Amino acid sequence: MRSLLYSINVTLDGCVHHNAIPSDEALQQEQLRATHRHATESLDRADALLFGRVTYGMMEGAWRLATRTSTPPDWTEPFARTIDAMKKYVVSSTLDRVEWNSELVRGDLGEAVRALKQQPGKALLTGGVQLPLALAELGLIDEYEFVMQPRIAGHGPTLFAGLSRYVELKLVDRKELSSGAVALRYEPRRGA
Repeated sequence: MRSLLYSINVTLDGCVHHNAIPSDEALQQEQLRATHRHATESLDRADALLFGRVTYGMMEGAWRLATRTSTPPDWTEPFARTIDAMKKYVVSSTLDRVEWNSELVRGDLGEAVRALKQQPGKALLTGGVQLPLALAELGLIDEYEFVMQPRIAGHGPTLFAGLSRYVELKLVDRKELSSGAVALRYEPRRGA
């Protein structure tokens, strides 16, 4: 059975907005480089991505090689090539179609994700805010990775707002990145 991995960047005060990064240009560049290196390593653990509509649109706009309108820094290329080539599943009841090596996921979320987890292959990787909240409610996330950025944002959005129950976790790995960020990996304590 495939695992479902959740990974997200988060500030020390819990902000998960994708622009909540350091404003000092030198620090920002090192932060982004370290984050992209780590994200590429995380992608290597999976062979498919599971996105909600909003995250899919944001990622496609930024990382789909065939439709790029700008040239990002060279150090983003390993991440861009990896994410561009991966299979993507998009959970949406409003999109009519998806492209970019993607397939729509419709119907009951729990049943659909359980079916994806039964397929052969490496792990599924998800990110974002709303879809992971629903997946956590259903107990479908097998590993949580929080890349804690050394910054206090003072605003949201925050993770898992509205979660109806506690999810008890145990730390399984910790990695300090050169930028000062710390990647913390947790697994749910089953039966807790």
